[in-house]
Order: sequence, then structure tokens, then C-alpha cells
Amino acid sequence: MGFSEIVTLLSGVALFLFGMSLMGDGLKKIAGSKLELILYRLSGTPLRGVLLGTAVTAVIQSSCATSVMTVGFVNSGMMKVRQAVSVVLGAILGTSITGWIICLSYMGNGGIGSIFSTATLTGAVAVSGIIIRMFVKKPWARHIGDIMMGFAVLMFGMSTMSKSVGSLGSDPGFRGMLTSMESPVIGILAGAVFTAVLQSASAAVGIVQALSATGAMSFSTALPLLMGVAIGASAPVLLSAIGANTEGKRAALIYPVAGAVSTLACAAIFYIADAIFGFPIMNDTVDPVRVAMVNTVLRFGMVLIAMPFSDVIEALVTLIVPVGKAAAEDPSLRLEDRFIAHPAIAVEQSRLTVNAMADTAREALEDSLKLLSGFSEEGFKKVQEKEEAGDRYEDALGSYLVKLTGHELTERQNKDVSAYLHTLSDFERISDHALNIAESAQEIKDKGITFSGDAMRELSVTEDAIREIVGLAFGAFIDRDLDAATRVEPLEELIDELCDTMKLHHVERLQRGECTIHQGYVWADLLTNFERVSDHCSNIAVAMIELEADEFDTHEYINRLREKRTPDFERQFEEYRAKYAI
Repeated sequence: MGFSEIVTLLSGVALFLFGMSLMGDGLKKIAGSKLELILYRLSGTPLRGVLLGTAVTAVIQSSCATSVMTVGFVNSGMMKVRQAVSVVLGAILGTSITGWIICLSYMGNGGIGSIFSTATLTGAVAVSGIIIRMFVKKPWARHIGDIMMGFAVLMFGMSTMSKSVGSLGSDPGFRGMLTSMESPVIGILAGAVFTAVLQSASAAVGIVQALSATGAMSFSTALPLLMGVAIGASAPVLLSAIGANTEGKRAALIYPVAGAVSTLACAAIFYIADAIFGFPIMNDTVDPVRVAMVNTVLRFGMVLIAMPFSDVIEALVTLIVPVGKAAAEDPSLRLEDRFIAHPAIAVEQSRLTVNAMADTAREALEDSLKLLSGFSEEGFKKVQEKEEAGDRYEDALGSYLVKLTGHELTERQNKDVSAYLHTLSDFERISDHALNIAESAQEIKDKGITFSGDAMRELSVTEDAIREIVGLAFGAFIDRDLDAATRVEPLEELIDELCDTMKLHHVERLQRGECTIHQGYVWADLLTNFERVSDHCSNIAVAMIELEADEFDTHEYINRLREKRTPDFERQFEEYRAKYAI
């Protein structure tokens, strides 16, 4: 095999890998943006996990991608290691579909078969794909064009590989090399190393199919090579363990452990049976179709052997990776960079993280309000910790969402990401104001400040109003409840009115000698923070309403709302005024 044939072979491999990637991406997008979400939401039982892992891998054409996604699920706490075992086993089986697709590149080349030859099929698909991609503007059409172009590139790459090795069938050196591969140990090692270097089981199987087309490969050579491919395919998944936590590292080991153990078990069973019964197929010549069949049967056998021992595989990876340091309460835990390439998962995880941020801010505010009636250092420390968590949430989510905007998103995903980016600072600022309220409570306690009975009653009423507006705004955001969101602005306006009234009442009490200047400073700080909290709740609700209506000018919306106070607005405002009368 000369230098030009080697270069041709490598170029064929490159085209094959690119075509497979392009076709897989298009298939994934056509299958729906929620494909990955289905993978982890519906993988509750071992059988379901295997079926889903098989289906997803068949669509995205990569067991490595499915396994890396699964590592991300486990690393972020979305999935348990036990669930991941069945999904990875499904991925091992699902990747065999590529071998059958490759068989299309070996269709007839003579007579009427020339109509369906590789060159004709590839050309027809390529022309159709580029026409669809160029002249049909809808996104789904572009994805179909990508699938067709990817398929054409894959077929051309496979044809190139086959041509580069076509002359090897009569080469004595090549035949001698294949004969040496009949040794199970040598064949498995060669297949594993070769696949680990290529970083693609599909490409390795494709090359085995190309070599089998020379007519020089026997079943006894192909089987150990395919066994080695099944083991070597785990190499890229191991890289996903870098930067993962203990559970993530264990998940990354599932593929190599399950692949190696089940492959060796299949090898032991088959070769022991062959030694006893002497299978006549061992010396049969294989072709690309038979290679695809052997690959599928082998992987099916691997899954059948491994499924009953899922607990054993879990125990093995747990033993290999001992318990590490307990994961800290890290707000970015769910925000896996592994998911950026899978926007449906990334957006869903962002949603869960924003919701967790909202809960933290709400808890911080509630804890701070409790400190006004009974201060404690422990309660103050809780508010501080939650305010610091809010800062970390904002940093982690802001960076993650900006990365996500660089990928193709659906209209719904774009709206969700915009909503998260618009409201992050409001949630963070509410936790800041919670800390300010806690500091005011600390000042009241340290300086021995007491408010009059009327002041305490007014403060209690306003606290209840603050609790309601936070509950309304946060609930509307988390549940995407536009009706609840529309009730926020009337309450925000009432809280502004309450705070203004309370300031006037304090001045009156000051004039009567019932309150002091020192009380007034703390009083003013509290009311300012109450107003700011209600303002941020208004921002959250308004941003949510506007984004659903494809509008983004928050101030213009509020001004229109206040200038044209609708009957519903007036009714709700009066209801709140009656409820929170001081």
C-alpha cells in the first residue's frame, strides 16, 4: 500500500467522520429539540434506559455523544449511576446502525443495478440536499438538507476508503496481516487500539467493511476486530471524566467497564463453544453486509449479557472511583458545559437553576423579615449565606447563558434564555435587599431601637404585602403564569403608596414626639428596601409579559399601563388597598 493510497484512505476517513457528524446533527434537530430531555426523563427502568439509549444513539449516530451526555446527566445530579448503566448499554447497541447505512455504499454497479449504484445514489442525494438547503428557507428544510448532504459525504468517504484498499485483496503481505488477526488476542487488541486512535467506532467498523470488500477477510478475522472496536470505542468517553465529580467519573467508566467485560464474556463464550463444536463459519469470507450483521449480533449479545449485571457494573465503577469529597452547594452544579452542544438540556438546566436562585432569594427575604420581629445571629448568618449564593448564581448563570446564545435555538428556547438573562439581576438584587433588611434588624437590636405600636402595625401590614408580591412574581415566573404576572403591577403600585404613607406617618409621629430621628433613619432604610424589592418583582413580571409578547421596553410598558389604568388594574389595585389598609 503506497503513500498515495494511505493519503486517500485517511481522506476517506475524514470525509466519513464529517458526513456522519453532519447527518447526525441534522437527524437530531429533525427528531426534535427535546430528544435529549426524553433520554434522561424516561430512563427510569433498565429496559427503558436501554431502549432510549439505543434510539437516541441511532438518531445522533454516536454512542460516544450519548455516553458523554449521560456523564453530564450524572455529574449534574439529573441521573443516577444505576440509570446511566442501562443508557450506555443502549448506546453500545445503537451505534451498530451505522454499519447498515454503510452497506448502501456497496450496492450493485452493473446492469439495472447501476441505477441504484453508490455513485448514482450519492449524487442524487447530494444534489437534492443542496437544492433543499439553498432554496427552501424554513429551518426544518435546512436540517433535511444537512441530513442528505451528510449522507452523501459519508457515502463518498466510504467509497474513497474502499477504493484506497481495493488492491490489497491480492497483496500477500495484507493477507498475512489478516491471518495474524485471526488470533482473538491480537485481533481484539488491534481493533481496540485502532478505534481508540480514530475516536470513532463507526469509522472503525466502516474501515473493517472496506477491508472485507477486498474478499480477503474471513469471519475469524472480522469477529475479533469488531470485538476490539467495541472496547476501543470507550476511549473518547473517558475524556469526559476530566473535571467531573465523583459520580461523573463513575459514569464515564461505565462504557469501558461494560464494553470490556461484556465483550470478553462474549469472546469467552464463543471461542469455548468453537473449540468444542468447531463452527464451520470461521473460514467463511465476509463482505460488508456480513460485517454489519456480525457487529449488530455481537453488540446485541453484549447488551444481553450485561443487562442482568447492571448492579455489578455499578459496583465495579464505584470500587474503581472511591467516594470523594462531598459536593458543595454549588449553584453551577447543573450548568454542565457538556450540555451546551445540546440546547434543549442546557435551557432546561438553566431553568431549574434560575428557579433555584429564585427560591434562594425568596428564602433570604423571608428570613430577613423574621429578623425584624426577633433578631438572632444565626438567622442573620443564613441571610448572608443566601445573599452570597445569589451572587454565585448570577455569575454562573450569566456566563452559561451567554455561551448558550451562540448556538442555534428554537423560538421557545430563545424566549426562555432572554427571560432568564432579563431577570437574573432582579433575583440577585432581591437577595441584596434582603441582606440590607437583615442589617437594619441588626441595627435595631444593637441600638435598642423600638417603634411605636402604630409603626409596628404598619410595618407588619407592609411585610405581608411584600410577601405576597414576591410570591406572585416568583410563582408567575416559575410556572409561566401570565395571569399571576398581570397582578404584580397593581400590588407594586400599592406598596409604593404604602411606603409613602408610612413615611408621612413617621413625620407626624416625630412632630408629636412619639418617634426620634434615630428611629427615622432605620425606618427610611426599611421602606426603601421594601420599595426596591417590589420594583424588582415588577421587573420580573413585566419582562415575562413582554417577552411572551415579543416586546422588550420595560419602562414603556409600565408607563402605558399606568397612564391607561384598565378596569382590571383599578379593580385589583382597590382589592389590594382594602386588604393592606393602614
